[in-house]
Amino acid sequence: MSEQHSLLSAVKGQPKQVWITAFAAVIAFMGIGLVDPILLSIAEGLDATPQQTTLLFSSYLAIQVVAMLFTSAASARFGAKRTVVVGLTLIVLATALCAAAGSIEQLIGLRALWGLGNAFFIATALSVIVGAAAGGQAGAILLYEAALGLGLSVGPLLGALLGHLSWRGPFMGTAVLMGAALVLCTVFLKSDAGQARPQVKLLDPLRALGHGGLLRTSIGSALYTAGFFAVLAWSPFVLEWGAIEIGLIFFGWGLCVAIAGVVLAPRLAARLGERHATALAVAGYAALLLVMVVPSKALLVVAILVSGLISGLLNTLFTGTAMSVSEAPRPVASAGYNFCRWLGGAVAATLVGHVAEWFGFDRAPFLAAAVLSAIAAGLLLVPHGGKNSTRVPAEAALVGEEV
Repeated sequence: MSEQHSLLSAVKGQPKQVWITAFAAVIAFMGIGLVDPILLSIAEGLDATPQQTTLLFSSYLAIQVVAMLFTSAASARFGAKRTVVVGLTLIVLATALCAAAGSIEQLIGLRALWGLGNAFFIATALSVIVGAAAGGQAGAILLYEAALGLGLSVGPLLGALLGHLSWRGPFMGTAVLMGAALVLCTVFLKSDAGQARPQVKLLDPLRALGHGGLLRTSIGSALYTAGFFAVLAWSPFVLEWGAIEIGLIFFGWGLCVAIAGVVLAPRLAARLGERHATALAVAGYAALLLVMVVPSKALLVVAILVSGLISGLLNTLFTGTAMSVSEAPRPVASAGYNFCRWLGGAVAATLVGHVAEWFGFDRAPFLAAAVLSAIAAGLLLVPHGGKNSTRVPAEAALVGEEV
């Protein structure tokens, strides 16, 4: 399957429910970077420390990680549409309440509710898009990762524009947009009635990680995602710039994520093979994180933008591998993989401020993230041999190579 064919199948002839789910995914992923430009404003407005403020990422991701273990069972029991609608409803409720929070503790708790809604939505949305998309799994994954990149870019921009007036503005704006996505999904997604649903047990996502290839891919993704959130959560505190400046930087970063994930990732996978392409990209990410340690704000801005390109590659490559490397049902593999992936982000967002404090160096989190990314690269280079090894069909992966 050629890269050109994958791109065309990702954007042409898709069913309505694929586009609606992708749109909702864009809004959902906006929540990750929404608070980035307003971290300093929130800290000032609610008299919070940097360590408390980065907990806005941690609480969001920690609850999301735990809930990921339940998403496949919920989707199998209640149906994909019901699971998506419940998730979106929780997000709308949480974002609206965030706008009215009176303390950093309340905001942290409401971000946890937001993460719960996101957990039910994100993993289910991926399986919905993959299951309903025309043109095979590869095009569907490109659509999903494009939604991720677009959401990551629009989130900081919205946060900057509305946050320039008040840190509460971005939360209310997200509530309105997610409310629109909720209405669209409620009206246009196919009903769960009469659809055959697999029997999925609660611990199936963890059992799926018993597959060697999926486990190594998931751990590697967790280590990379820790670096990803070191950049996302800590850069604003190093730059110490206003909401507009930070928002524009991460808007450009998010566009790089989207472009690289859709355009460059299939090409690199076709040239090097999916596993080796992923290992090379993670190694490049580690090197770039070392560049961020250099005490220059201008160099840090350039490195942030370039890191968006590498993150776009890795998001697509990791997701493609995770959805293809094992024989587990897609919702189960997605839940297990996302559990590990976002666990890395939750731990990093919790510790990033403390790492800087422990080492007495504001760029120490980038150095720690570089080490983790280097470990991920080495892990991915371990051959996936043994009885759990599997060869991915060419139609089911970005490229038909052993991963």
